[in-house]
Amino acid sequence: MTKGFIFKTSDRTLSECFERELFGADILARDDVLSLEPGDQLFLLNVDSNELSGPYEASSRGGAQLVPQAWKGSYPFQVAVHVPDTIGSIQNAKQVLTTLGLQSHRILLDFESDNLASLIHLTKGQLLIDDEYVRKHVRRARIQLRRTRKQRGLRPEGEERPPLESTTLWDQSKQSYGSTPKGNNKYAGVTPAFIIFNMVKRYTLPGDLVVDPMCGSGTTLDVCKEEGRKAIGYDIVPARPDILENDARNLPLEDNSVDMVFIDSPYGDNIIYNDSPESFGTLSAESDSFYDELEKVMKESYRVLKSGKVLGWLIGDQWVKKRFTPVGFRVYERLVKYFEPVDIISVARRSQTSNTGIWHNRALRHNFYLRGFKNLLIMRKSENDSEIKQSRSSVKWTQYQR
Repeated sequence: MTKGFIFKTSDRTLSECFERELFGADILARDDVLSLEPGDQLFLLNVDSNELSGPYEASSRGGAQLVPQAWKGSYPFQVAVHVPDTIGSIQNAKQVLTTLGLQSHRILLDFESDNLASLIHLTKGQLLIDDEYVRKHVRRARIQLRRTRKQRGLRPEGEERPPLESTTLWDQSKQSYGSTPKGNNKYAGVTPAFIIFNMVKRYTLPGDLVVDPMCGSGTTLDVCKEEGRKAIGYDIVPARPDILENDARNLPLEDNSVDMVFIDSPYGDNIIYNDSPESFGTLSAESDSFYDELEKVMKESYRVLKSGKVLGWLIGDQWVKKRFTPVGFRVYERLVKYFEPVDIISVARRSQTSNTGIWHNRALRHNFYLRGFKNLLIMRKSENDSEIKQSRSSVKWTQYQR
């Protein structure tokens, strides 16, 4: 079953597309371009002239840097293209695509691609959207697409996905996204799905293996399934059948076998996650023993992770009985024994039980702060540990005058 894909171009890059018989995109479309196969239908949207042309045919699988020098490296995710003798086009293309509920730089399902190709053929090319002949066929195409989406159980506008975050402040109001639940939003301490989505899209490729040693309600498994990643989830008390029973301090995996590790660990003993006496949730975050046990998980994660690959650790701070504990800082101190820091993300907390009027009132009256964010600690296993350790020990500080 052939797919479709709408590439973007401009007046500046258009000629190179045809000279090389190559279409390209940047990292934002990486996953979709890499999923293209020979025979898939391709379209080209010129964002300057607002013209959509096609259909073209993919003559190779999508890949990274098939022609490294193309577009001076700006569009490294590429596919070779067969250009037919005659192609059609539609002007005012952005309006047409919006009307049809289709997006560029995103995979088109078979019926969406076929419908768009038929529309281009029927309009005979170069006709404007305000032409009655074009409007008639656009209306017919929209009705057909909506009918087919409904028959297949799809949302009318396609499957909703969260945005890729571009700053170190991540904020989304919902735990899940799309028409298929990600994890169980009733589970104590459930992981927000958009966090895993962003980690997976930034740091893994389709087919990579993601491991969640404390899988909870299975959010990581659900996100990875939709995004074409392999995933293994463990938990000391599994919440569902596809989560394997296992202690995170002893992972049954080979060394250097995992492409990403994601962990959303307990923040102390303030939440009862399960009835296991071995649970980290039975240990106080005020005690060194809590961090000693978490460090065992860090060592195991380091062992199974491939060199150069990333670990994400979601952790919240604690304020209990008039005492603040910077849990995130203390976990970070242990992590940097094994990993290089990539960044620290502040994830806004929206759905915690204390986000109510009465708790906000208590915080003001009794002079304390409610937890407004969690720490997402992004770490990388070094390609060469000896070099990293040497460079860290030989840092020379420079003094600047004020």
